[in-house]
Amino acid sequence: MTQQVRRLVTDIPGPRSLEMLDRKKSYVADGVGTTLPVFVVEAGGGVLVDADGNHLIDLGSGIAVTTVGNSAPAVVRNVAAQLEAFTHTCFMVTPYAGYVDVAEKLAQLTPGDHAKKSALFNSGAEAVENAVKIARAATGKDAVVVFDHAYHGRTNLTMAMTAKNMPYKHGFGPFAGEVYRAPMSYPLRDGLSGAEAAARAIDVIDKQVGATNLACVVIEPIQGEGGFVVPADGFLPALAAWCRDNDVVLVADEIQSGFCRTGDWFASDHEGVVPDLVTTAKGIAGGLPLAAVTGRAELMDAVHVGGLGGTYGGNPLACAAALGAIEEMETHDLLGRAREVEALVRRRLEKIAADHPVVAEIRGRGAMLAIELCRPGTLEPDAARAAAVSVYCHRSGVVTLTCGTWGNVFRFLPPLSISDELLEEAFDVVAEAFAATA
Repeated sequence: MTQQVRRLVTDIPGPRSLEMLDRKKSYVADGVGTTLPVFVVEAGGGVLVDADGNHLIDLGSGIAVTTVGNSAPAVVRNVAAQLEAFTHTCFMVTPYAGYVDVAEKLAQLTPGDHAKKSALFNSGAEAVENAVKIARAATGKDAVVVFDHAYHGRTNLTMAMTAKNMPYKHGFGPFAGEVYRAPMSYPLRDGLSGAEAAARAIDVIDKQVGATNLACVVIEPIQGEGGFVVPADGFLPALAAWCRDNDVVLVADEIQSGFCRTGDWFASDHEGVVPDLVTTAKGIAGGLPLAAVTGRAELMDAVHVGGLGGTYGGNPLACAAALGAIEEMETHDLLGRAREVEALVRRRLEKIAADHPVVAEIRGRGAMLAIELCRPGTLEPDAARAAAVSVYCHRSGVVTLTCGTWGNVFRFLPPLSISDELLEEAFDVVAEAFAATA
């Protein structure tokens, strides 16, 4: 087990990481950026160890991927056993049990008690694209509605579905058609109740698209890259009811919010929303590439044989990892642990907010929390302060991530394997960073 301490033996980044960064510049495309240019050689629990021997506290989990930790025992055990058996056959050629086992677990864990089926893929963007394909095949309609501040991926269709231009869309068009954008519930900025925000969104959908043309509404129950925007209570249930009444498929993009991250198995569970289709990835497999679309059996079966799949989709190693990750979540009550993390982190963030009026809002659930920074007394985004605080944290050995349409939101996604002691120390550094940049 990686030693669970924060320890700095060099500047961040250190000489070895800087040397490797030079190699990256020579051989890796410049378009592949890095938030913190330290090269990791070991990781586990809540700590990343870099090539210079620095121990950094991880508040990012590889963007909500290593929820169970970077080397969770059940994940390592399952993958090692599968590696010895075989690495690949392609499920579409000769199937194997692991794929079916993952689909069965997804049917059990995703919202609703209806009959469900799944198809497995490699990335969140693939899952979203295939959810749209399934909705179009099932309804015979073409249009797709997404929301302000949404992020759904980097492929052509999912770039069209993503709201933010830079860095995700700039220079990459033209994009896929028949994608329409509705206003999101954003309580800090619109001041609307959930019912009011839903009525506003539905009015836009009715006027600009029309239910008779609409295959699906795709929404993140808590937005990810858009700034961890949590819609007002009642917004999601009202959208779900409208979709149900109008033969529109409701797709919950749970790629960042799923698998214990919010203190529920899925963020949709919080208000009892039952989507028709759920897309998952990130936390599903403990760091191995796996994604899924899970949904009502009749919708999933609307696609002709051969219409879904992919060479690596549901790779045996990734399926083994997913079964191990879910075992870790169930055995160690990571739902409860996410709520414990929320209580600790909220307490620390509330103290920071009391001391620093630049914090306009604390939001999120479970171990998916954020603070939005605005110039005091206004809603003017303060991206410069967010950048300064982040630089301080990185130099002090704490991995932090920013996000949001304006780049002014800190998101906190610690692995659920992190200790309370490390969390307290990490937020000591975050508090220092706010004081030092005031």
